[in-house]
Amino acid sequence: MAKNKTAETKKSVTDFIKSVKDETRRNDSFKIVEIMKKKSGFDAKMWGPSIIGFGSYHYKYASGHEGDAPLIGFSPRSTALVFYFCGTVENRKDLLQKLGKYKNSKGCVYVKKLDDIDIEVLKQMVDDSMNYVRSKYVSSNES
Repeated sequence: MAKNKTAETKKSVTDFIKSVKDETRRNDSFKIVEIMKKKSGFDAKMWGPSIIGFGSYHYKYASGHEGDAPLIGFSPRSTALVFYFCGTVENRKDLLQKLGKYKNSKGCVYVKKLDDIDIEVLKQMVDDSMNYVRSKYVSSNES
C-alpha cells in the first residue's frame, strides 16, 4: 500500500507562515493558528509541505486504506485559506449559510480572508468537525 503524502513533519509552522507572500493571508494564518490551538488544545504542526494541523488521529477505511491525519487543519494557499473539515458533519449546510463569503468542496472550505467570514461560525465548524472525527476514529485514550 502506498505511503500517505501528507504526514507530520518537523518543519517550523512559523517559518512556513512567514513565507506566505500575501500579507493579509499571512496575518490571518497566525490568527487561525491561535483559534485552532485554543479550540483543539494542540500545538500547530506541519503536515506535508503546506498543511498546518492540530492533533492527529488514525483512520482506517473499509477499503483497507489507513493512515494518520490532523484532527483539524488549514492551509494558506496562494489563492485562499483552505480549511479542512469533515464533510459529513450534520449541520454543515446551516453553518455554511451563516459563514460569509466562501467556496467549498466536499471537505474543504475556501476563504479569501478572515474579514469575509463570521469567526464564531468558523469556530463552531472547527468544533463540529473535531467532534465528528473523534466520535468516528478516536478512542478515549487518543488525540
